[in-house]
Amino acid sequence: MRNWQNIIGDFQMYLKLERSMSDNTCFAYVSDINKLYSYLEIKGLNILPKEITPQILTQFIEYIAKLGLADKTQSRIISSIKAFYKYMIIEDLIEKDPSSFLETPRIGLKIPVVLSVDEIEKILLSIDVSNKLGHRNRAIIEVLYGCGLRVSELINLKISNIYYKDDYIRIIGKGDKQRLVPLGNAAKKEIGFYIQSFRNQLQPQKGHSDFLFLNRRGKQLSRVMIFTIVKEACNKAEIKKNVSPHTFRHSFATHLIEGGADLRVVQEMLGHESITTTEIYTHVDREYLRGVIIQFHPRS
Repeated sequence: MRNWQNIIGDFQMYLKLERSMSDNTCFAYVSDINKLYSYLEIKGLNILPKEITPQILTQFIEYIAKLGLADKTQSRIISSIKAFYKYMIIEDLIEKDPSSFLETPRIGLKIPVVLSVDEIEKILLSIDVSNKLGHRNRAIIEVLYGCGLRVSELINLKISNIYYKDDYIRIIGKGDKQRLVPLGNAAKKEIGFYIQSFRNQLQPQKGHSDFLFLNRRGKQLSRVMIFTIVKEACNKAEIKKNVSPHTFRHSFATHLIEGGADLRVVQEMLGHESITTTEIYTHVDREYLRGVIIQFHPRS
């Protein structure tokens, strides 16, 4: 008889191989199922996944809600449970899905933090390019904003995937899906400065030679390092907003839509599977327009 660990391990392989989920998403889903398993241990319920009833799942959801988890986190946990029992149905481990009745909490629309064009310019100018890391850090922010990349896409960007003549970069996004993103003049120029002033002086470590952005030791940059670079630049520029690397992606999309770009085009450049995800930026645009009306309209 397969125990919890065996089933969770097989579920993880299913997510990775059959659902083509990224390592981060697989980890989150598996972590959520382990939360359910831990809950059963706390309650002294020595039962297998196939023995869980809808009532037990309801009690578990009530339990995590009382812990004060955000609606978005609760929603993901429920999605993980549904995916887990869908896998068990596919594998003929159960006949009836106890999670089918679960409803995700309503998540209010959260308008992301967006930087103005002036604020982005201020951040870029705050970076000291006389420092040998300055051109690298400026190139990082130019690529984040100019190409609308996720942090994972930025740190995995390879030199072999930059097509300078065609002004495009090839991105490997979520689920290993590939897309072509235009490379703007500003980002292209900063990448060139970075390569000439710093990248060409490095001896990359084995296995890291094709990654564009490297640290002093010639290794691929980590996600944490990108967050640190962004925070330091924002502090120097005296930006009071809560800025993360993802803020530049939000700003990229918002500024395109404000400028009249088609939503489908923005969806393609961001690598969103559903246009519903991209539509958040139309709400940001409406907030911007509302502010303009309030500020300038004589009847406001």
